[in-house]
Amino acid sequence: MTMNDFSLKDRLALVTGSSQGIGFALAQGLAAAGARVILNGRDKVRLEAALQTFKAMGFKGIGLDFDVCDPVAVTDAIDQIEINHGAIDILVNNAGIQWRQPLEEFPPEKWTSVINTNLSSVFFVSQAVARHMIPRRKGVMINIGSVQSELGRPNIAPYAASKGGLKMLTKGMAIDWGKYGIRVNGIGPGYFKTELNKALTEDKTFSDWLTGRTPLKRWGNVEELAGAAVFLASDAASFITGHILYVDGGVTAQL
Repeated sequence: MTMNDFSLKDRLALVTGSSQGIGFALAQGLAAAGARVILNGRDKVRLEAALQTFKAMGFKGIGLDFDVCDPVAVTDAIDQIEINHGAIDILVNNAGIQWRQPLEEFPPEKWTSVINTNLSSVFFVSQAVARHMIPRRKGVMINIGSVQSELGRPNIAPYAASKGGLKMLTKGMAIDWGKYGIRVNGIGPGYFKTELNKALTEDKTFSDWLTGRTPLKRWGNVEELAGAAVFLASDAASFITGHILYVDGGVTAQL
């Protein structure tokens, strides 16, 4: 093995939900390793701003707004990417949302939204991409889960359900598509400083509890997820599939 095994030079990567936060950091990491990256989001204004920032950093990027929860829009977008930009080599399913509320009060429409965005969208996008990867008999998919794929917390049961389901969907995808040379793995972030977690980072009581609970005694920075994504996307991980890599400062290791 050489450092070239970690290179993603000339590979095309699609990162869903990448106009901010973890998705944008993952897109940067893949681009720094040599990939051409397609940024995705539903908010056209935010996506365009992210794309301009991305290009200002010297990275090769394309912006494509489509709703990952709409299977028809997903299929059309993936087909257009393959026609206009080339074969998708790497798919990162990152789009996700959170909604905190006591379970007995949780609105049905919010349950549907969380499950659709965090779990169903991964099925829609992955299936559409797989239909192109299968004839080529190669490809890499990375699903962004959470420590809540393993651990629960109060008031986020639907989110935990979606991420627990995503863990098993990842394994199922790896099993069904491995025979076609497609590797499917997941990354389980711990607690990172993102817009999604803004309320928690600003809550001193919670932040103090979290840093005390985390072996590395701090919040994660989104840039610290990039290495895991580059590794799993690269030839250095050529015999790894069906695995969830937790990048969590040790939270899942400590009771």
